[in-house]
Formats: sequence, C-alpha cells, structure tokens
Amino acid sequence: MSVETILRLATPLIFTSLGGFLSERSGVIQIGLEGLMLVGAFVGATVAFGASSCWLGWLVAFLAGVIVAAIYAFFVIELEADQIVTGTALNLTVAGLIPFVSKILFNTTGSTPTLDISNRFFWEPIAIALLSVVLIQIWFSKTNSGLWLKFAGEKPKALESSGVSPRKIRWLCSLMAGGLAAWGGASLSLFLASSYSPLMTSGRGFIALAALIFGRWKPWSAFLACLLFGAAETLQIHWQGQSVGGFMIPVQLIQILPYIFTIVALAGFVGKNSPPAALGRPL
Repeated sequence: MSVETILRLATPLIFTSLGGFLSERSGVIQIGLEGLMLVGAFVGATVAFGASSCWLGWLVAFLAGVIVAAIYAFFVIELEADQIVTGTALNLTVAGLIPFVSKILFNTTGSTPTLDISNRFFWEPIAIALLSVVLIQIWFSKTNSGLWLKFAGEKPKALESSGVSPRKIRWLCSLMAGGLAAWGGASLSLFLASSYSPLMTSGRGFIALAALIFGRWKPWSAFLACLLFGAAETLQIHWQGQSVGGFMIPVQLIQILPYIFTIVALAGFVGKNSPPAALGRPL
C-alpha cells in the first residue's frame, strides 16, 4: 500500500471535501456533493472525448459544476428551500438526467467512449488537489475574507452589521463548492478511469462529506481524513481475492470496507464535533 496509491484514490475526495468545506462553512448544507461529482465526471469525460483534450474537459467540468451549484444556491439561498431536501433532489435529478443526455450524445445509457491514453491525466489532479488544500487553508486562516467565511456560517448577522453581505459570501462559496466537487468527479473519469460509467462516484460524495465532518470542518483536517478514507479504499482493493485460513473472503464484504469505515468514523466523532452555528439556517 503505497503513498502514491493512497493519494490517487483520495484525490476525488479531497476536491469534493474542499467544496463541501466552502459551502458548509458559509452556512449552506451541501448534501448534493454526489450529484455535483457525477456532473463533473460526465461532462469532463464527454468534453475530453469530443475535444481530445483532458484539460478542456477539466475546465468545462468545473464550469458545469458551477452552473448546477448556482441552481441549487438559488433555491436554498434566495427561495430558502430546505437544504437537505433540495440537495437530495439534486442528486436524484442528476442521476436520472445523465443517462438521458448520454443516450442523445452517444446512443447509450452506459459508459461514454473510452479516452485515449494521451487524453488522460497521469499525476496532475494530485498536484492540483494538494495545492488547493494549501491555498484554501492559508486563505481561511490568514486573510480577512477567510474570516468573513467563518462569520457567514457562525454569525451572519454580525457579518452583515460590519458591512459585508453574508448572502454574497454564501453565493460565492456555493459556486466554488460546485466547481471543486465537479473536479472531484472529473478526476474519476479523466484520471482514475478512462471514461464515465453510470453512477461511478459510488457514494464518494457522501464519503467526502463524512471526511469533512470527521475533520471538524477544517481544510487541513479534512484532507487528512480523506487520506484515511483513501487508505481504506486501497486496502479494499488489495484484499480482494485474498483468503484467510483457506477460506476465500467474499468480495462483497471487502468492497463495503470504505463504507463501514465511514459509518464507524461518523458514529465515533460526529457527536463530538460542532458544525458552524448557522449551518442550514436561512438568512
């Protein structure tokens, strides 16, 4: 189990948890991370195939995530819709819409066409993910606008009284969250795989949210939690096909290890962590 393998498998989680961090620190619950990842994975693979450029697919995936996140933000920030229900609706809508679009574009509801090796990433998403962690951590802890983010999720009234609009902060962070989560999905289809396949995120959006909670809504701590979940997925892959005392371990039991780890982590720590005080509360 190498560090490189753990980083590769943790990269989608890192991007997505950073997106969740920005959204939830500003006071907006982001249950829709799974749907945003699917958008990024599909759009990234589709554009990369059509344009023969993984970088263009990467950029358009970010923009697609921003657009979908803007729709979500309009409902929950402007119309004050229930954020958990709206996020769940986002996940279900995206999961149903992508096969429809795929049928129109590729005449199939399954996987998109396979990308050539030259149109895939080799290590670049890892570097971008690590740089994003460092930059967001510095921005959050060392700048005035990072302080605005804290107050938008903790005491929005106090922030507003100082002349800064918490509504604008929530909008901006929601849009950035959509783009980062879409990069999490694009890193699956352009980096870990060579195409989009139906529901390929396999719950990673929820695992990234668990990593964020496990990391106490802090960028660096969430990053370390993502590495733990990446290590769990690495073990799951390594242990497949292994036997204990001549007994072959069922592959289904091995495959659920990351999810068991997620449940154990949340059960042990979610009650001890305090979310932003204004999380989920409309302005």
